[in-house]
Amino acid sequence: MAASEKHVLGLSGGRDSAALAVYMRQNHPELDIEYFFTDTGKELEEVYEYLGRLEGFLGKPILRLNPDRDFDFWLKQYNDFLPSPQTRWCTRQLKLRPFERWLRPILDEGTKVYSYVAIRADEEYREGYTSKHDNLVVRLPFKDAGIDKPGVLELLDAAGLGLPTYYAWRTRSGCTFCFFQQKIEWVRLMEVHPEAFEDAKAYEKNAVEHGSPFTWSQGESLEELSRPERIEQIRQDHALRLERLRSKLQPNPLRPDNEPLDIDDLYGQAKVCLACHK
Repeated sequence: MAASEKHVLGLSGGRDSAALAVYMRQNHPELDIEYFFTDTGKELEEVYEYLGRLEGFLGKPILRLNPDRDFDFWLKQYNDFLPSPQTRWCTRQLKLRPFERWLRPILDEGTKVYSYVAIRADEEYREGYTSKHDNLVVRLPFKDAGIDKPGVLELLDAAGLGLPTYYAWRTRSGCTFCFFQQKIEWVRLMEVHPEAFEDAKAYEKNAVEHGSPFTWSQGESLEELSRPERIEQIRQDHALRLERLRSKLQPNPLRPDNEPLDIDDLYGQAKVCLACHK
């Protein structure tokens, strides 16, 4: 690698970016790739555990880009208004800003930086990783190699990593209180990580008291969502969606029992923040 080049790959703690790290190590060992994770401080504990396992496979540490100002700082800057799909200040300030501040001096001194992004062959190239600097080149290896979701799963299985454990109950990586969660994911967060759910409720209550027009979950507060009768309603709706989807799926003889159903398969693809969820 020339001294004027740098190769970076961002990890979210999720499935696709981990599989891309595996793919690049196996297929491009000649590249000295720097793997990084931008830590909001509000991540699931399972994310840190998975990153540790991935470090073991890669044989090198994953750089932590801790934002110099945390979620609570930026919440105050935005007048205690919660982030939302309409106002994604959390991604902008806690994910993209630390990444840009890290690379800016390197780019400005003339180094060409290649950033490898885990957009699969079965996905559209969505907004979120467009280059804002002439020296920053975005590469999409999965697109180039035709690797789709089953291919990602095969990469992780073959590497002995499998899926992050939180995929048993949630599709999202990123913050515990991500507003892109579906109702069933909020219910499961309340069960699996009750302390994180209570923290999210406290943030929401404070935001509403300061006039925030947003709640974490669209159309209702977490207080309302956590009532027993509402939880039962959410569970029933989820079960019906699951039953309908399974009835439409064609059996996969290559992966008869191991093809996970993503939450987005049930509820429609959300326009998620790629910096958090890949």
